[in-house]
Amino acid sequence: MSSLPLSDLPGPLPATAAPAPAHSPLSPTHCTRFSRAHLTRHALILLPLLLVGAWAAADWRTFQGGAARLASADPWWLLAGLFFTCMGWAAAACVRQGALPERLPPGLLLASQFAAGAANQVLPASIGAHAVTLRFLQGQGISLARGTASLALYSLVKPIAKTLVLLGFLVAFPDLLHLGELVPDGRTSLLVAVGVAATLGTAGVLAAAVRPLRRPLVCFVRTALTDARALHSRPSRVLALWGGAAATPLLQASVIASVGFALGLPLSWTQVTLALLLAGTAVGAVPAPGGIGPVDAALVFTMVTFGAPTGLAAATVIGYRVLTVWVPLLPGALVLSVLVQRKIL
Repeated sequence: MSSLPLSDLPGPLPATAAPAPAHSPLSPTHCTRFSRAHLTRHALILLPLLLVGAWAAADWRTFQGGAARLASADPWWLLAGLFFTCMGWAAAACVRQGALPERLPPGLLLASQFAAGAANQVLPASIGAHAVTLRFLQGQGISLARGTASLALYSLVKPIAKTLVLLGFLVAFPDLLHLGELVPDGRTSLLVAVGVAATLGTAGVLAAAVRPLRRPLVCFVRTALTDARALHSRPSRVLALWGGAAATPLLQASVIASVGFALGLPLSWTQVTLALLLAGTAVGAVPAPGGIGPVDAALVFTMVTFGAPTGLAAATVIGYRVLTVWVPLLPGALVLSVLVQRKIL
């Protein structure tokens, strides 16, 4: 029996590459989805910078005029105003923490509020800040119902605390100023009451008539009431919630007063604080990005009523906006982009 040479023996069959399954990481469908997610992530990173750039271009003249006036102001008072501005973000972080039973990481919470300040200048009625905060809370494992309830509690506590601070100032300084020109007439008060009643009535009718809205609304109300009851049984949360909410308008007034003192405004800190509280109470419900516009005009009018020159009062408000909006605008947008890039938001 003759044996075949080794060279004639059949070798192993060549392996044929099997097609990748549809769910494989190398499949075209997966690559397409990955590329879309990658592009979406990059778009979300650049979106804050684009929006802030567009807003800045539209309001560039205000920045130029305010910067020119601040160039000749007292730098030490401006530094004090910048300090109070930074303390305002810390106060906002305290209120956010006080509105939640879970403990949040302090550093990331403060960074999210700094980023929320930039987003708040683009969208009206604090929508930008609430959206950034809600995304941050969901990234920390907070459910949508609880996160939304905390935003509602935050939005409810802030005006109540501001009103209490205003009443406290009016009781403590009854003879400081005459409020006849600042108190709205009966027609204005009636319009405000009708607007609030119409908003609440519309929400109630929608919840009762639209069945898909009923269940999430009931879940939201139940979660909000449960969390509010639990939070007010913890002294630390009560202090953070109400203390931070009461400190916020005082810190804002301190920024305005610092800018005014740097420019030579002939008003005391108490008068500036009352001016801000009255202006915010009068037109604070008007939706505007960051409150810019209606609140500024009311603030100038109130300070003029207290005895400040019109030009100096307007310069003080413009300088206040430069210090609280323009100076932290680009850093806040960069922090917002970094938080999106690291998937914290």
